Amino acid sequence: MKIFLIGYMGCGKSTKAKQLAHRLDCPVIDLDAEIVAKTGKTIAEYFAEFGESGFRDYESEMLKTYDYPETCVVATGGGLPCFFDNMEWMNAHGETVYLQMEPAALVSRLHNRQKRPLIKDLDDEQLLVFIKEKLQERDPFYTQAKIIVDAFDLDGEKLEEAIKGVI
Repeated sequence: MKIFLIGYMGCGKSTKAKQLAHRLDCPVIDLDAEIVAKTGKTIAEYFAEFGESGFRDYESEMLKTYDYPETCVVATGGGLPCFFDNMEWMNAHGETVYLQMEPAALVSRLHNRQKRPLIKDLDDEQLLVFIKEKLQERDPFYTQAKIIVDAFDLDGEKLEEAIKGVI
C-alpha cells in the first residue's frame, strides 16, 4: 500500500513521511527530493529555469512514472494535488492523507523561504495573506484526500493512529 501525504508547504509532509515510514517499517519517498536528485537542480532552480508550468508538468510525470515499492510513504509537493489529475491518480493508487494546518501556524513554520520559489520575497504579513488565498484555491483538491488530519503537533505515532483504518 502507498500512503501519499499531501498538504500546504510547511505542514510537515517530509518530516511526517519519515516518521510514519519508520513506524510502518517501509521506505519513504520524497518526490521533491527525487526531482532534485534526478534533475540535479533544486526546486527553486527548476522553477527559475522552466517556470511553474514546466515544474508542474515534470512533477506530475514523476508522480505517475516513479517505480514505487509495494508499500511506502510518499511526501508530495504542496501544489502537486492541485494540478492535472494528480489527486485522482493518488486516490486510485493508494491512500491519501491531508495534513491540514491553520495559516498562522504555517507562517510560523516557514522561516527559510529562500528555497521556496512561490514565497521567497514575502514578509510575514504578505505570507499570511498569500497562504490564506492559496489554501482557499487548493482546499477543493486537498479535501479529496481519503483521510484529513490536523497536522499541528502531530507526530508519527498520532499519524499512524489516524490512518489505522486503512493500513
